[in-house]
Amino acid sequence: MSKEKKQSIAGGILVQGGILAIAGIIARAIGLVRRIPLTNIIGDVGNGYYANAYEIYSIVLLLSSYSLPVAISRLVAARTEKGQIKNTQKYFYGALLFALISGGLSCILVLIFADVLATNIMSEPKSAMALRVLAPTLLIFAVMGAIRGYFQGKGTMVVTAISQIIEQIVLVVTSLVFASLFFQIGTKFGNVMMDEKFAPALGAAGATVGCGMGALASLLYVAVNYQLYVKKHIQKEVALDATKRTEKMGKVMLTIFLTVVPFILSTVIYNVSGILNQSLYNHYMEGIGEIDLKTLAMGVYSGKYKVLINLPIAFANAMVSTIVPSLSASITKNDHLTARMKVGTAIRITMIITIPCAVGLAVLGRPIVDMLFNGEIDMAARMLYIGTLSIIFFALSTLGNGVLQGIGKINIPVINAAIALVFNVLSLLLFLHGFKIGIYAVVLANMIFSLIMCVLNHVAIHRFLHYKQEMKRTFLIPLLCSVIMGVIIFLVYILFKLFLPDYAACLIAIGVGVIVYLITMAIFKGITSEIFKSLPMGDQLLTMFRRFGLFRN
Repeated sequence: MSKEKKQSIAGGILVQGGILAIAGIIARAIGLVRRIPLTNIIGDVGNGYYANAYEIYSIVLLLSSYSLPVAISRLVAARTEKGQIKNTQKYFYGALLFALISGGLSCILVLIFADVLATNIMSEPKSAMALRVLAPTLLIFAVMGAIRGYFQGKGTMVVTAISQIIEQIVLVVTSLVFASLFFQIGTKFGNVMMDEKFAPALGAAGATVGCGMGALASLLYVAVNYQLYVKKHIQKEVALDATKRTEKMGKVMLTIFLTVVPFILSTVIYNVSGILNQSLYNHYMEGIGEIDLKTLAMGVYSGKYKVLINLPIAFANAMVSTIVPSLSASITKNDHLTARMKVGTAIRITMIITIPCAVGLAVLGRPIVDMLFNGEIDMAARMLYIGTLSIIFFALSTLGNGVLQGIGKINIPVINAAIALVFNVLSLLLFLHGFKIGIYAVVLANMIFSLIMCVLNHVAIHRFLHYKQEMKRTFLIPLLCSVIMGVIIFLVYILFKLFLPDYAACLIAIGVGVIVYLITMAIFKGITSEIFKSLPMGDQLLTMFRRFGLFRN
């Protein structure tokens, strides 16, 4: 493959992946900002109720429609590549119908069985209020997901990216307003009822109002854009489409079902470890009489630790949304060489971002938590020291799922996730009952799950795509540069905290870390000009680095 074609492939992935990645990181950053005042409003206990409700909601969402965008993007991309615009539109209408049915049923079931789910599965009855408030969001998200998947299949990530940001902005404002309002109401009623936990439980329910409001705002945005897109492009393309026989709606719905179900199974098994870990942990803690500590620790785990590690993982999620339709198009043309190139580029870009994030959070974990959150700090810091490797493992396993789905091996991630889940459960039980390390057992078990998953996925990618992983520029150089960065930011933080507040020393250390990492990556030739240009102010940075002789490729 020529150098020009490699650069074109890398550039295409960077542009589309970069759009979603930047939007995803911005959305996660907005979500992170929300969790800081939210934690201050409803406390770690309220975060615990919120986390348990959200885990159940997430699994139901995964079962009903979460995988719909990726699955539909694959079907739309394959038919768009063949010029079958009429069939593409049929699949979109079928996806909307599927979303209405699956989203509507899941909404009704959660409304009816919220108490049963919160009590029997999560052992947290007060989470039922928040779960009921979340129920309508399932229907809204399903319809929105179908439209997002259509745009992603058409090769444009801008609509999805902007809709994610709109969703988070509306979510932040409304969730904080309603969390505060509900918490105040809960405090008054809690005093009358002599129940000090009623206020955080009702506050958690108020926080979930924002999820529905944000999803609704995002749905309105993508729906309007779809109408404009149809008028501007699709009506003309349909008129020019020479396809004589379009697929019947029965076949369309069956194809959607057979495509979505493996995606759902893979995603559910991949994510069910979260709800399973929380359920096993909650029941164990109740069994040893630590009911109050159970909710507090889970609130710290969900509201602080997971919020921070999920921020860099957002990049991997964005790459999946980009690479699935892209790989599907390459496989449709039987172009395995280009497919392998796309996989290598996606993995390398993801590692360049996530490895330094993992090292940075491990080194500056405590000051970052202390800077951002109130409440329990030491517990969250210890979780970060123990579990930041999960960032790398989850990024790789998430991307691996997308690659396998993109090349048509949609059943393999299901099998791999099931195997990893067995190791997850066994390790969690061992850490809980054998080593008795409490909430840290959940952190370690989660990390083991992600490690097993990424190894199995990589073996499968090698087997089916004959892909050989490049190690030096993908893993070794980013790791070396991250270690150098980690040592320097630790020393900078220690130095500046002698005469500045902790948060100021932490911010300076983070800024120095970004500069050190980019410089060392340039020195060791671990970053290309295409990747450099995808960064904010990348052209200016590239010019400056070349002026000082730090960058030549």
